[in-house]
Formats: sequence, C-alpha cells, structure tokens
Amino acid sequence: MSAVRNTIASLVSTVVLAGGLAVGAAGPASAATCPSSASPVISGAKAGWTLSCSGGGVKVYGWLEDTRMDGKCAVVRINAGNGAYRTKSACGSGVRKQFSFTFAGTDSAQVRLAIA
Repeated sequence: MSAVRNTIASLVSTVVLAGGLAVGAAGPASAATCPSSASPVISGAKAGWTLSCSGGGVKVYGWLEDTRMDGKCAVVRINAGNGAYRTKSACGSGVRKQFSFTFAGTDSAQVRLAIA
C-alpha cells in the first residue's frame, strides 16, 4: 500500500511542478537598441513591437494577443535601459491590445512576451 501512495504522491508532485512552470512560461527577451523590431510567438501568445529613438529617449510600441482559451493572459514586459519598467496584458483568446511607452534618457529596452 505504501508503494502505491509513494507513486501517487510522486505523480501529484510532478503535475504540480509542471503546472507551476507552465504558468511562468516566457519567451526569450529581446534586448535591443534603436531602431529594431521583433515579432515573437510563444505557446498561447504572440506580439509585435518596434523600438524607435528620438530626443534622447526610446519609444516601444506594438501589439500583443492572447491566442489560447486557458484562463491566462498574454503579457509584454518592458525593462528600459534607464531602469523604468512597464507591462501590458491581453486576456481572453483572440483579444489583441496595442501599447506604446516612451522612456527618457535611454536608447535601449529589454522586451519580453510571457503568459501569466
């Protein structure tokens, strides 16, 4: 009986761990300077963005879309070269959102698409 319990406990632990990893899934970060653009696609989300510079700052603009009915949201996370941080979410399969953020005093930003 204890072997069966150990097997079940091991299986439950594996499922919980895998579920936790899936919730935090993220695509590779795109660290870039102006001008640049990217169009990442991950399981459950897709996006497209552009970085452009003018007046000593960087503008990051584009769109993101939730592509799966799983109760999670597509999220774009932006870490600017000046330390500022912004996010934008799209929740619900087929929901697409636009975003535009301007950061002063830098010409770079790290942009990441994730599911949360």
